[in-house]
Amino acid sequence: MSDCIFCKIAEGTIPSKKVYEDEKVLAFHDINPVAPVHVLVIPKKHITSLATMEKEDQGLIGHIFGVIHNLAEELKLQKGYRVVNNCGEEGGQTVAHLHFHLLGGRSFAWPPG
Repeated sequence: MSDCIFCKIAEGTIPSKKVYEDEKVLAFHDINPVAPVHVLVIPKKHITSLATMEKEDQGLIGHIFGVIHNLAEELKLQKGYRVVNNCGEEGGQTVAHLHFHLLGGRSFAWPPG
């Protein structure tokens, strides 16, 4: 999608501080972190949100969670971490490209807000 900031990051048009990349997924540091570790994990394929994904994308979501698991180990988040997906405007989604926040390095409260 030509006007999607995450598609542009995945294409390399907009630079990012990458922590992981393969043929399906890109993970990079958030430019406005809310925790000592704040990594965004996105599919390279443009999917607007979990609410709009196709059945064929379910395997990709599983792959993303495998990447998140491996990143949590690499980033030494053994004390715990949070994975967040905001879905739709009322869910707090501000970029219309499916993405997951990997947050760690501090304690988190519940409910989040």
